Amino acid sequence: MRPPYLLLDIDGVLIPFPDADGSTPATHARHDVVPTGRSADKPVTVWLDPAHGPMLMDVIRTGLVTAVWCTSWRQDATTLVGPLLGLPSLPHVDLPHPQITTSHPNGYLWKRDHVDAWLGDAPAVWIDDDFTSLDHAWAAERTARGAATLLIQPDPRTGLQAEHLAEARTWAGRLLTARTAATATPNETEAA
Repeated sequence: MRPPYLLLDIDGVLIPFPDADGSTPATHARHDVVPTGRSADKPVTVWLDPAHGPMLMDVIRTGLVTAVWCTSWRQDATTLVGPLLGLPSLPHVDLPHPQITTSHPNGYLWKRDHVDAWLGDAPAVWIDDDFTSLDHAWAAERTARGAATLLIQPDPRTGLQAEHLAEARTWAGRLLTARTAATATPNETEAA
């Protein structure tokens, strides 16, 4: 039985958006990175919380989830951002480079259709800061069809918090318990 996917966004989740005055959380350290296709003399500055790596690894090591990047950073998530947090190489959802002017061109997060196709019927907990009510309805519909789906939406100014990962871990643990109980044979159930 494959564990559910833990889909991780970066911008607004691991890299917070600055406040109105341009400040980022004091917990975050500055890094300059050079994304694919960008000139080395024009790096991108990112702010990352060094505590996020160990927090994510604590969840990954449980084996309750399979972590996957789900971000417009695509492969750069694994080669640039992950190493700064001490994360191992993780797969990524191969998202396209859409020509859009809003992250909700159809009223829901632009990534959703691609994620839905990528997931198939696999269960998933998806952490992203940019969901709409239509995304939450989609997650409820997937869950009703038997593809358990949890959306966790951090505040983009503060990003990922310990309670978000605790929620993901608890959800995945409950899902494992329910799946294990559902596949138990009658004799195993009686013996318990």
